[in-house]
Amino acid sequence: MPKAVPEVRRAVREYLGEPCADVQLCVSELLANVITHLGEGTPVTLRVSGRATRTRVELTDPDPRAWPALRRVTDTEESGRGLALLDAVALRWGVTQGAGCKTVWCELDPGHSPDRRVALITGG
Repeated sequence: MPKAVPEVRRAVREYLGEPCADVQLCVSELLANVITHLGEGTPVTLRVSGRATRTRVELTDPDPRAWPALRRVTDTEESGRGLALLDAVALRWGVTQGAGCKTVWCELDPGHSPDRRVALITGG
């Protein structure tokens, strides 16, 4: 796993101020998709916002063409399970097209974080 992923997971946990395994899992999987499909060092913007009703994670990257797709994998395949994990823990998820970018987002139930303002983590 590239060095940036555990650092971002720690930053998210510190921001939320409590254990947040599902949020960290979603962040890891979204970052792993960018690294796998666009390359390590691709600039991204991560937003984590928490409200009384749900926590939202958004990861924006600069390639509007590389859309994630949920797929079935066999027991022998070594990759391809990231979105299945995200789909299993999130209430819902999707992709929003931007001008020259896309944002993959997911929402988790309120038990994952307290009310918080938005955190922005930009890499590149």
